[in-house]
Amino acid sequence: MQVSLQKRCIAEFFGTFWLVFGGCGAALFAAAFPSLGIGFLGVAFAFGLTVLTMAYAIGHISGCHLNPAVTLGLVAGKRFPAGEILPYWIAQVVGGMAAAGVLYLIFTGRDTWTVGGFASNGYGALHSPGGYSMVACLVAEMLLTFFFLIVILGATDERAAKGLAPLAIGLCLTLIHLISIPITNTSVNPARSTGPAIVVAASGDMWAVQQLWLFWVAPLIGGVLAGLFYRAVLAEDQRPPVAEKPITYSA
Repeated sequence: MQVSLQKRCIAEFFGTFWLVFGGCGAALFAAAFPSLGIGFLGVAFAFGLTVLTMAYAIGHISGCHLNPAVTLGLVAGKRFPAGEILPYWIAQVVGGMAAAGVLYLIFTGRDTWTVGGFASNGYGALHSPGGYSMVACLVAEMLLTFFFLIVILGATDERAAKGLAPLAIGLCLTLIHLISIPITNTSVNPARSTGPAIVVAASGDMWAVQQLWLFWVAPLIGGVLAGLFYRAVLAEDQRPPVAEKPITYSA
């Protein structure tokens, strides 16, 4: 039975909410917790686990995109209708913003809170965790999103092992974070970047919003390139095979 677009968008809203709340929440509350901090490794697994759990929870409903770059990449790969991009994007971005708002509500529940970077993504000496340049961050985000989509397209291919796609996709996102948290704080997802950036802007500091363009442009380009590449090079040829000789059926 075909699930309605409305229900699929609701699933995308809650799935993206869970990704931002779980991943960014781990970065905000647990990464550097006194003496028991989970560090980069823990945050990376938190992001991977949000996708893994939601893939099993809503994958059969909406496809569990949770990411405008994934949706666009699937369109480029002929896996998703182009006419449904905008509703999915709206649901994803609103879900990410809602999660950031709830995180802010919890985060400000202590006397010593300061917004700071609020798990936002950034580039340059001041806002990249490792001080990486804009070009370096742009390349990293494009490349990592490209490979994220390759894994998604491959793991969900009809020829792939059934039931294992969520595990492959979740672990891929974990690996991506292990690579790139020091570079950009890891985006590969415009919806994930938008929510925290708006919270930082609401606190009076506009840097995250001013740099947000990179975390839309780079993932979207990476997603499109992956979709086009997979369809052109790796996808199975769907044309019926041509027999060398005509096949006849007789009694």
